[in-house]
Amino acid sequence: MSREVLSVAPDMSVLEAGQLMVERAIRRLPVVEEGQLVGIVTHGDVRGARSASASGLDIWELSYRLSRLTVREIMTPNPVTISPDDTIGLAAQLMLKYMIGGLPVVDAQDRLVGIITESDIFRLVVRDWMHAQNEPTEPFAHYE
Repeated sequence: MSREVLSVAPDMSVLEAGQLMVERAIRRLPVVEEGQLVGIVTHGDVRGARSASASGLDIWELSYRLSRLTVREIMTPNPVTISPDDTIGLAAQLMLKYMIGGLPVVDAQDRLVGIITESDIFRLVVRDWMHAQNEPTEPFAHYE
């Protein structure tokens, strides 16, 4: 899992959240309020909000509406989560079951401590496969 997790507040504008995702090249942001995980917002959520707001509006009206739209209005509340003590296998099963690409990792008090994504799991699989094949892992280091 990644322990350095960028999160946002529910009252952040959708435009700001989208810009943050683009700047940091990430596809999902946990939403935290008063230290507790309350939701998750994805690049798809932001893209969908932009498309839904665009119907029949001129550029000025669209900009105004999007500047007022908050993460709280488009986030998935109470996302599927995992504990730091759970296995990679359980994380993969949950992602497959719910057809999601990442899981916030929370402690017993619902405080965000990390995030695990399908990319993290894929890296682990590739690394283990390369090790089993006795292949050099130097080229793989480029992707970490």
